[in-house]
Order: sequence, then C-alpha cells, then structure tokens
Amino acid sequence: MLVPLGTLLGLLLLWQLSVQLGLVPNFLLPAPTQVLAALVREAPLLASHALTTLVESALGLAIGCAVGFVAAVLMDRFEPLYLAFSPLITISQTIPTVAVAPLLVLWFGYGLAPKVVLIVLTTFFPVTVSLVSGFRSVDPDLLDLMRVMRASGLQVFWQVKMPAAAEHLFSGLRISATYAIVGAVIAEWLGGFSGLGVYMTRVRKSFSYDKMFAVIFLISALSLALMAAVDLLQRLCLPWKRAERK
Repeated sequence: MLVPLGTLLGLLLLWQLSVQLGLVPNFLLPAPTQVLAALVREAPLLASHALTTLVESALGLAIGCAVGFVAAVLMDRFEPLYLAFSPLITISQTIPTVAVAPLLVLWFGYGLAPKVVLIVLTTFFPVTVSLVSGFRSVDPDLLDLMRVMRASGLQVFWQVKMPAAAEHLFSGLRISATYAIVGAVIAEWLGGFSGLGVYMTRVRKSFSYDKMFAVIFLISALSLALMAAVDLLQRLCLPWKRAERK
C-alpha cells in the first residue's frame, strides 16, 4: 500500500514542479494545487452532478448485472444458446460506446433512459463472460457425483456451479463497476441536464482546465469507491475465500 501511495505522491510532485518551473504551459495543464482548489471551490455543484451520475450508474449496473447473470445461466444450461449468442455478445463489445450513445439519445431523448441503456450495454458483458467461464470451470467429476446422487438441476446449480463461479462473478462485477461510471459520463457528454459529463462539457467550452481535471479526479475516485464496495460485498458473500488466504 505504501509503494503505490508513494508513487502517486511522487508523480503529483513532479507534475507540480513541471508547471511551476514553466516546463509545461499553465494554461494547458493546471498544477495539482489549482485542481485541488477548483475541487474545493466547486464542491457543492460537483456533489450535485455526482449524485446524478451515481444514480444512473447504480441503476444501469444493477440492470446490467441482472441481464448478464440471466444470460450466463441460459448459455450454460442450453448449449445451442451458448453457440448462437457467444460470438454476438463478443461482437457487441467491438462497437465504440461513443458511436452508440448518439443513437440512444436520438431514440430515448435526453432523460435517464439513454444513460441507463448505455450503462447496461457496457456492464453486462464482463458479468456474462466471467460467469460462463466460472460455470465451465467446475470439475466434471463433481458434476458426475451429483448426478449419481440424483441431485436435481437446481441443486447442482446452487451447490456446485454457483460456488465455483462466485469468484469469477465478482471479478466481472469489479470491471463492470468501473465501466458504469465511465459509461454514464460518456452518455452525459452527448445530452442531459445534469451529471458529471454535462458539467465537463460546460467547463470545457469555457476552457476551465482546472475544473476539467477536478472532474476527472472525482470520476476516478467514484470508480475506486465502487470497486471497493464490490470488494466488501465479495468478502461478505465469500467468507471462506478470506479464510483460505489466511
């Protein structure tokens, strides 16, 4: 923990000195102290916009994870579905988000709907792929044992497949949590009434780069907070993993 923190502080110090010594023009790159001052000065407004982005991210992430979970279960249960939709799901992630966002705004307007749809499109993929991989990593001998013991399909799923895939699920969920914030900001760039993406568009037009960097730092902090929440949820749901590490 100390090494990454020290590296970050060293980079910030190097950044500050580069600006103060005139190696980088200040109007292009504000110093970290200027960014911090903008963050404090704009705190009430940033908090309001951040709340909108968090609501969009949480709603889209919840729906995206639910869709990804259902898709993974169906693809594991029915092999034809896996063969039919696995390539299509992969192809869907090759389409740039910034190319889809304008269409969603055109179809659903400037409200909450296009943001949530875009977040769902970007967050279901890691959950689906991770879960399918986890389901297929189950020991075949264990599945044969459950069949010999005349276990039902539901019992096999909850007692064998789900515990084996749980860690894969949280790995995908951790990635989806970061995608949720970024997806919400990208959707807000192209239209909206509030949110960090809307705020970034406004300050960019006024060339307020200190505020721009303040928003970037805030987005990173929110993404890290969501990842920490996923880690906490994993520790609560998978206590045996913590015991194994010890």
